[in-house]
Amino acid sequence: MTMSTLTPGADLKSTTKPKAPRSTEKTVLLAVLLFLALWVAAVVTFGLPGLYLPALALVPVMWGLLVVISRG
Repeated sequence: MTMSTLTPGADLKSTTKPKAPRSTEKTVLLAVLLFLALWVAAVVTFGLPGLYLPALALVPVMWGLLVVISRG
């Protein structure tokens, strides 16, 4: 292709497909997997406290979730 065959001002990258946005389900799944991987890393690093301290820290979160669910 020579320069003489190109249309002036034509976009050469117009044939590429736009990138599709990541789905919500995939984002939530990746977040859960990341959380579990970090929890496993804490257990490997700190032993038994690495297992129960994150669960203890999530008690208020789960309590709040139960309140939200019970309110409808």
